[in-house]
Amino acid sequence: LGSELGWQIADELVQVRGGRGYETAKSLKARGEKAVPAEQVLRDMRINRIFEGSSEIMHLLIAREALDKHLEVAGDILDPNVDLKGKGKAGVQAAAFYSKWLPQLVVGKGQTKGTFHEFGELAKHLRFAERNSRKVARSIFFLMGRWQAKLEKKQARLGRIVNIGAELFAISSAVVYAHTIAQEQPDRAEEAKELADLFCRQARRRVDDLFTALWNNDDEENYAAALGVLEGRYKFLEEGIVDPSGDGPMIAQQPDELREPAGAGSGSHDPGASANGSSSNGSSAYEETGSQAATA
Repeated sequence: LGSELGWQIADELVQVRGGRGYETAKSLKARGEKAVPAEQVLRDMRINRIFEGSSEIMHLLIAREALDKHLEVAGDILDPNVDLKGKGKAGVQAAAFYSKWLPQLVVGKGQTKGTFHEFGELAKHLRFAERNSRKVARSIFFLMGRWQAKLEKKQARLGRIVNIGAELFAISSAVVYAHTIAQEQPDRAEEAKELADLFCRQARRRVDDLFTALWNNDDEENYAAALGVLEGRYKFLEEGIVDPSGDGPMIAQQPDELREPAGAGSGSHDPGASANGSSSNGSSAYEETGSQAATA
């Protein structure tokens, strides 16, 4: 969540500064202006969403964690390779678990006005987070009931579940942080409360939209269109467009020395280099080339 929102903030910084936002700090300084490195910040923040596939891989990992207990309890029911006896045993186990688990998701502290009162005016946001934490747990159960074993392929829906969880965590964190500031820096209490309240209001709207999109979306149509693109169905749209990238494979065959495990062999390449292009000294090729492009 921090990587995503941080990049959006950097993007808006460039937009607010207009042409100066796209200009390098070096160029600004040469013209006698304050050397605000907005375009560099944008590039540096953008890479946080790329390294190790942060956004996509994290969504899959967190979604797996959310489904783990359900797969442990009811996985055999969904597994087509399990015989009837095994499914029957799994059914009994699942019934015992869900008969205790589901009732706990019906009511909670978030439905009682006055809970979390120690957080003052921000308590309402914690109650929202508590209520919707139970709602997202129920939603996972309903999604598994609807799609069963096929749910693992519904990555857009699982991604929304993960995003809801991230927003609820962020709401709780913002409230607790504002409360901590109020205790440690009483003269900043009002400002902290204002910012936390605004963030929570925005996050609540995002959560509501994500819950709506769980069941009301265009996922199937998007998937069908994506398959069409891969099959070349819409290639006619490229007619008349000059491809500036030239010839060559999208991913070239790597030399043997670059495919060796880290620390193996005695090649001249940087031992700290990784597949994403960064090296042990923290620098990467995009820093120089990006700045040159922006200056141009």
